Amino acid sequence: MRSTVNFPATGGSAIPPALLFRNLSSATDDLDLSTIKPGSSRRRGAHSKLRVGNFLTFSGSPGIWGPSATNSVLLAISEINKRGGILGREIELSVYDSGGPIEEVVRRAERALAFDEVDLIMGSHISAVRVALRKVTRNRIPYIYTPVYEGGERTPGVMAIGETPRWQSRPSIHWLSDVKKASRWYLIGSDYVWPWQSHRAVKRYIAEAGGQVVGEEFVPVGEDNHEAHLARIRAAKPDAVLISLIGTDSITFNRAFAQCGLAATTLRFAGAMDETVLLGIGAENTENLFCASGYFNCVGSRANDEFLSRYRAMFGPHAPPIGSVSQSNYEGLRFLEAAANRAGSLSMGPLLAAARNVVYAGARGPITIRDGRAEMPMYLAEASGLDFKVIKTI
Repeated sequence: MRSTVNFPATGGSAIPPALLFRNLSSATDDLDLSTIKPGSSRRRGAHSKLRVGNFLTFSGSPGIWGPSATNSVLLAISEINKRGGILGREIELSVYDSGGPIEEVVRRAERALAFDEVDLIMGSHISAVRVALRKVTRNRIPYIYTPVYEGGERTPGVMAIGETPRWQSRPSIHWLSDVKKASRWYLIGSDYVWPWQSHRAVKRYIAEAGGQVVGEEFVPVGEDNHEAHLARIRAAKPDAVLISLIGTDSITFNRAFAQCGLAATTLRFAGAMDETVLLGIGAENTENLFCASGYFNCVGSRANDEFLSRYRAMFGPHAPPIGSVSQSNYEGLRFLEAAANRAGSLSMGPLLAAARNVVYAGARGPITIRDGRAEMPMYLAEASGLDFKVIKTI
């Protein structure tokens, strides 16, 4: 999907995601992007508006988060622009699909820099896309990556603010070991970098807790037939299954897991699950399902209550539910606003320096970025029908 929109978000009524796109001209498709040199844009940074290119996923397994992620970023832009923008520059949004073949997403990013002249890229997509896009943005423009990921991102210009396994999975595994007596673990994840790297860390945490891994497998993204996977899980007889499947792959797996009778006897623990995924799984399929996240929309706090109130006021009572992945897009722009205010500049050098140690406020309240790492409250929750019930802060 080669599409974008220039959207001067000045507040007002919500715009349906389907209306956020226009096709790029066919002339753009014929241009040779290999001739574009880093920093070759003539006007980037010279215009009065701050052009943000937001790479959201609207297709494939992670596409389930596209509508709520779009709403989340539109809410942030509306609020920031009503305050006068960032350092006096109104945000102008361009939205790009980060789904589909990665080489096509890379070409969209090249076009965004070369022809749409975006000043900054923000992304909420799988880590495999991030690894590809950081090669496009490096030494050219800042890149804010917002969702849960595997940790360890140190590419110059990339600012990752999501949850990582050390703070998300480690205390949860210890709790499930101590309280639920989970000692035998089976790991299943989508076949790309986030599950690969996360599982490496998870294996250490399981060993720390005195447990053992009795099986592990990686599933091609988009796989929806889980019969063979479930047969191997049943044969391994784990106490708990750690699930690192993404989007609709997690939905189809968890449905099948419960429907074949495993949910009644085997714990499930997921690290990239939110209210949107839970809705897809269905209330009858959520027994013994646990999740850890820095955000659940059921967390009672003044910051979250006010955020949800503004979200519903803008998009209506039947808007797609907000979860950790979509909410991260709201916080991405709040993070940018705080870093720019601290730096007093949107130039790449000062902005990146300020972003390494900054405090910003979002739906979760104050979040501290210290030496480039996000410090945030982390919650362990258990699914209860179509809702999560927070068990404890971890």
